[in-house]
Amino acid sequence: MSASGRGALDGLVVADFGRVLAGPYATMLLADLGAEVVKVERPGAGDDTRSWGPPWVGDQSSYFLSVNRNKKSVAIDLSDPEGLEQARGLVDRADVVVENFMPGTMDRLGLGYEELAKRRPGLVYCSVTGFGGDNQLPGYDLLIQAVGGLMSITGPDPQTPTKVGVAVVDVITGLHATVGILSALRHRDRTGEGQRIEVNLLSSLLSALVNQTSAYVAAGVVPKAMGNRHPSITPYEVFTTADRPFVLAVGNDRQFAALCEVLGRPDLPTDERFASNSARVANRDVLVPILNEELSKDNADHWFDALTERRVPCGPLNDIADAVALAERLGLAPVVEIDDPRGQRPIRSVANPIRMSVTPPTYRSAPPLLDEHAPVRGTV
Repeated sequence: MSASGRGALDGLVVADFGRVLAGPYATMLLADLGAEVVKVERPGAGDDTRSWGPPWVGDQSSYFLSVNRNKKSVAIDLSDPEGLEQARGLVDRADVVVENFMPGTMDRLGLGYEELAKRRPGLVYCSVTGFGGDNQLPGYDLLIQAVGGLMSITGPDPQTPTKVGVAVVDVITGLHATVGILSALRHRDRTGEGQRIEVNLLSSLLSALVNQTSAYVAAGVVPKAMGNRHPSITPYEVFTTADRPFVLAVGNDRQFAALCEVLGRPDLPTDERFASNSARVANRDVLVPILNEELSKDNADHWFDALTERRVPCGPLNDIADAVALAERLGLAPVVEIDDPRGQRPIRSVANPIRMSVTPPTYRSAPPLLDEHAPVRGTV
């Protein structure tokens, strides 16, 4: 915390009608930075992710725990007039509303932006949808990875489309939502004027595909899956060592020359087939077997130490346990423990990656039980 004991967003109130991942990830980031986030959930069931297990931590889903710390939970039946009054009471004291219902749902409930902005002109209102606008298509991450092109460039070859091993489109969309919310708050602080923010999974993915989308939009080239290879850089893929897979991410000629010196092949950078990145890309099928042969002469840890000393980007293929251990060795403090007065053990959580010198993220409360904060309904 800062010297004043306040987070960067201290005093900000967020009415969180988000569910599953994109919306809750955005509101957790706001909560980490000091905002008061009140999560509205379905009575008796709550957020879908409460039932998404295994893995379980006690009787709680680790999925739900991953994106809901620092929040309050109130169960409100939005189909009931009394529930709607409770929801309006929450919104009336909120600076920000986040929702990811199907388009039109909040309008039908009387909780849409146009209606709320009449009495709260400074309200920042963020809608997260699958396909934007009034499109009623459901927007789960796997679906967007498929129709948005990500699976077409992921996997061993064009015939084996593969999803990314995490709901990365939801995470990216949540980050875009957070940027939009903070930008709108900056505008409101200057002018007093609120606004509506709309982000959708498909547009977020197309933006996040960066060079791959640009290959088509700017150059008319439709990218295809290449396994672990890169369409524009070589060597930039997984190689074989004496004991386990090993990644090289060589992005320039200096790094390639250093790699070859460590491998005992100083002749390679002067070979016209490998003298530049474009030449290496064109002759990838010749170069890769040579590098695999040399790397197979020793183990991954040896190459990691020797190549890192020469500032060649590389590393072994870690699982998530290895990755967390690496972050710990590097002093990144990737895991935090949050006191949970309801249980015997603290909740272990992945740390917020944002570092701030004056108002850093804080971990004030464990993810809430469903309707845990019902007593605050009269004041939410």
